[in-house]
Amino acid sequence: MPHPLRLALTAGIAALTAACSPLTMFSTLTPKDPATRADVGTAYGPLSRQKLDVYAPRKAKGPAPVAVFFYGGSWDSGRRQDYRWVGQALAAQGYLTVVPDYRLFPEVTYPGFLDDGALAIRWAVDHAADLGGDPSRVVLVGHSAGAYNAVMLGFDTRYLKAQGVDPRTIKAVAGLSGPYDFVPIDGAITRRTFGGAADLAATQPALYAGKTRPPAFLATGDSDRTVYPRNTRTLAAAIRAAGGAVEEKHYAGVDHAGTVLALSRPFRGKAPILADMTAFLDAAVR
Repeated sequence: MPHPLRLALTAGIAALTAACSPLTMFSTLTPKDPATRADVGTAYGPLSRQKLDVYAPRKAKGPAPVAVFFYGGSWDSGRRQDYRWVGQALAAQGYLTVVPDYRLFPEVTYPGFLDDGALAIRWAVDHAADLGGDPSRVVLVGHSAGAYNAVMLGFDTRYLKAQGVDPRTIKAVAGLSGPYDFVPIDGAITRRTFGGAADLAATQPALYAGKTRPPAFLATGDSDRTVYPRNTRTLAAAIRAAGGAVEEKHYAGVDHAGTVLALSRPFRGKAPILADMTAFLDAAVR
């Protein structure tokens, strides 16, 4: 007869599987890096989606640089709780890490999610010192739609200036599998999210590339069929042409989700993305 504890555990896992998305399951069950949860569900604005979590290094020698991580989800899905493993991975690398939620379609379209991102960065700058961080050394990291958010907030200075943040505070941006080159708009996701923009050219990160913009780490997998690697190639080429600094990485055998999953402990052997990215960021915040 099965042991009662084993039955209970099996039932618990089955219930969790039924109630959770695959990403929630992964976030719940995957081994995580050592870090401290410094803030959970803290409001950075008055609206229900304007909340964030903060992860801090367990051992820091002086104020830590600050990383703000924006998750993906086609600008219509995602929640910060499912990215605890990313927050802890970056915190274990020495970064005070902020993971904000932001408003999604259909509540907002472009540029509402960028407005929220800038407000979250404002919160990070205002509160970093109280949590052991250095508000003068901020990096922005994102995956997929979140990579677009991170790069745009680093390159198009209007959003940070609107929140009273000096754009020079952003020392680097890192985009994993980001959609950076989608005009003319021909897809359902970009059409609904950006189709109402008065100036479609202004939605593209390459328009803002230049020598005065923060250095960029742009990574993609050569097996990505969701956001094609040409997005990374096009933006990297535009940055170089404008005299900016960029490190462009293409990882063999890695698909769209694989670039962010490679930040997790179980999948780090697939590609050295965490090591490559943090080496780039570390050089920028020194």
